[in-house]
Amino acid sequence: MLNYEKKGGFFMGYGAVTEKIILELAEIAGASHVWTTEEKREACSRDETTTLRPEERFMPDIVVAPSSAREVSEILQTANKYKIPVTPRGGGTGLSGGALALCGGIVISDERLNRIIEIDEENMAVVTEPGVITSEINAAAAEKGLAYTGYPMSVLSCHIGGNVAENAGGGNAVKYGVTMRYVLGLEVVLPTGEILTLGGKLMKDVSGYSLKELFVGSEGTLGYVTKIILRLQPLMRNRAALLALFADTEGAIAAVPCMMARGGLIPSSIEYIDAYCYVKACEFLNEELPTEGVGAVLLVEVDGSDQDALDNDIERAGELLKAGGASEIYVADTRFTRERIWAVRRNIDEALRVTDPVQTDEDIVVPISKIPDIARGLKEMERRFGVRAANFGHAGDGNLHPTFLKPTDMTMERWQSVETEIEWELFRMTAELGGVISGEHGIGSKRKKYFAELCPRENLELMKKIKKALDPNNIMNPGKIFDL
Repeated sequence: MLNYEKKGGFFMGYGAVTEKIILELAEIAGASHVWTTEEKREACSRDETTTLRPEERFMPDIVVAPSSAREVSEILQTANKYKIPVTPRGGGTGLSGGALALCGGIVISDERLNRIIEIDEENMAVVTEPGVITSEINAAAAEKGLAYTGYPMSVLSCHIGGNVAENAGGGNAVKYGVTMRYVLGLEVVLPTGEILTLGGKLMKDVSGYSLKELFVGSEGTLGYVTKIILRLQPLMRNRAALLALFADTEGAIAAVPCMMARGGLIPSSIEYIDAYCYVKACEFLNEELPTEGVGAVLLVEVDGSDQDALDNDIERAGELLKAGGASEIYVADTRFTRERIWAVRRNIDEALRVTDPVQTDEDIVVPISKIPDIARGLKEMERRFGVRAANFGHAGDGNLHPTFLKPTDMTMERWQSVETEIEWELFRMTAELGGVISGEHGIGSKRKKYFAELCPRENLELMKKIKKALDPNNIMNPGKIFDL
């Protein structure tokens, strides 16, 4: 077994996972739910972070799958006693290295914490364990005429516990908001083993500090969430999507406040796609949408409970987009045609990876009016660094995913150097425009060194004090967000 005196470039001082500890964990969760095989540990050694090299693996020493908060509590008490690092693990779909066992130790998998406990129609809430795939929550809620609208783009594969850990957002955020808006209550196990019950099926609560918000977005560094209460909304059965083609990014982004601030229309989604991503996704899908002369695309979705009102919103959205400079607008008002248009947006990542497998994708947020400034900055960076900067994201809330692509003729050594320069420049430009370096993917290990410089010093020190207070031995997901 390993002794983590130094790993990843910073001092650890953790204990080793011994045979004695393995037996203790097996006593807690059952021997059939404790794995030390290379196959199982390998499955937990990566996530979807694009900057990971093919050879990079972060192998835990052991993977444990508890079935209750009590078992999680006992696992964490054991880990805290022996100073063993612990990494929470959900669906492994993260894009920031947040679920990687940088220091080895124990991975706590949520694969057995996978029940939807209750759909409460009267209180419009769902009670769920963290290992439930987010789309399954929506499917169960839909049977009751309800919906969970805080889901991210990876709704078919991500776990709701990971969504809470990252405060995930997605295409619906412009109208419905991100995960935190919907978290009514949590059951959380602290690194020292205490089980907390925070909030409940309440729409209001100002009884003392609002502690549950502390854990939403904390990236698993403060505790392990074992139960989640989410607010549900009435299911909007009527929806339509509009695909608007523009000559350039400036025109496309100018249409956003035209619709919302001046037009009085709040779409459920406003997605921005640059020309390169649009063409790549269409080619990947064999989709025959017009591409000639297209500099940028907006995908706008509207929804409602009343079809007549929705028809008016569709007409109004089309008028506002046309007035904003859209050259063509395609309306998709059936399930099939909506999915056809949304497929273009959802498959950008996959399309880019087919032709440009070496890349780094980011998650910046700027004020909506600054999106053209980012687009111009990316063009300048393309010119100076000799790389392609693909750009897409959520125009309605200013959350963009600039993706830098390695040219085929560039050596890996040169790319790794350029990649770091590009990220520093992008993040500093974002900060200068009043933005931040992550909106929904998290800091994790991927953006940690940038966050250390760009986060206000007082804020960073306060975060460290909170971390030390709740996790005195720094066992909970160490090496994420910041180092102690």
